[in-house]
Amino acid sequence: MIAIKRALIAASVTFMAIVIYLWGHTDGQEGRVSSLIGDSVAAENPPKISPVKARDRDFYAPNSEDLGPDEMRLIACGTGMPTARPKQAASCWLLELGNGDKFLFDVGTGSNERIAAFQIPYNFLDKVFLSHLHTDHFGDLDALFVGGALAGRQKPLRVWGPSGDTPERGTKYALDHLRKALTWDLDGRKGLTDPRGYQLEVNEFDYKGMNQIVYQENGVTIRSWPAIHSLDGPVSFSVEWNGLKFVFGGDTYPNQWYDEFAKDSDLAIHECFIAVPDMITKFKFTPESALAVGTQIHTAPEAFGKVMSRIKPRMAVAYHFFNDFDTSHAIYERVRSTYDGPLSLAEDYMVWNITKDDIRVRLAKVDEDVWPPPATEQPQLPDPTTRIPYSDMISGGRLDVKDVIQPTYDAINKEYGINEKQE
Repeated sequence: MIAIKRALIAASVTFMAIVIYLWGHTDGQEGRVSSLIGDSVAAENPPKISPVKARDRDFYAPNSEDLGPDEMRLIACGTGMPTARPKQAASCWLLELGNGDKFLFDVGTGSNERIAAFQIPYNFLDKVFLSHLHTDHFGDLDALFVGGALAGRQKPLRVWGPSGDTPERGTKYALDHLRKALTWDLDGRKGLTDPRGYQLEVNEFDYKGMNQIVYQENGVTIRSWPAIHSLDGPVSFSVEWNGLKFVFGGDTYPNQWYDEFAKDSDLAIHECFIAVPDMITKFKFTPESALAVGTQIHTAPEAFGKVMSRIKPRMAVAYHFFNDFDTSHAIYERVRSTYDGPLSLAEDYMVWNITKDDIRVRLAKVDEDVWPPPATEQPQLPDPTTRIPYSDMISGGRLDVKDVIQPTYDAINKEYGINEKQE
């Protein structure tokens, strides 16, 4: 009798265990097991061949994702500070639109190699907007200008930038003299490569203009307004397209114009300088200089947060600090003391995809061994008569190596149907 009771109890326990298991592993619909069971079954019976279709990536791979017709993509090509470091180039932001337009905002020192990593044909990288004329904001413009022409830009490089309180402090003066500084470089390329890219088109606008239109083409409107930084002249920009709004502050102390014109933006960039204590310990600034530079010339993290609390963007982006494991926490905590909204602490190769419904934030994975992408047009043959010859003294120093080079000439002439001769 006791044995029978024990058997009945055991059977009851087993039955209840089965019921509880099934109850916890069904989706509430009769005859359907939960996805957990389905997944385990799938794992036990893998496909015979590897699926071809890739899953959505948690990172951005250049040249792998087309933009939707109503989508923006922002890429951080430089987020650092005036002092150079391999990890972070100076200020540079690449904005791509679903209509095919691409814009660069600032081209700071070291940023050109970041731009190159995204393998965009240089004919599409011909529009640059400068916030001001510190080298950490335009120091790689010469590399983009000359290197871009060599790499396939077959049109002038168009640059927009602010005037200054004197002509000598304006964008036109700076770029006219940049062009003069490159005289030897550019003269040495005459008659050797496609000449069309070696032109600078400078569009200087009044730095005092209030939310003025400085560019309007292809459904895109770009506006500027004054910023407060170092001297008169710096500006901030907004880009309005297809119901989306992107704001780039450049460098600036918090000001009433950014507060007004950046309101309700989808993504707003504003500088957020390294915390004052780290300026003293890491950069070895004196306390006096750290306070002046970190809170008056630039925007302190707490002040950045207050600005964003006022304008309420869908995404706030902080930049202009060295983003390290032992500095970012202090910046984050200081920002969060005044702002609790969506936030990105920018680092190089960060990517934001922006639509009306979503903002997706990822890091790009880039190939460090890239070559320039193909030009989008057939190269124009240079005019050899424009070459500037060596002097007799320099030319007379040539060693005679024609015999070892001639086989290369013979092979290339035959393969491409040309008839080039050695000098």
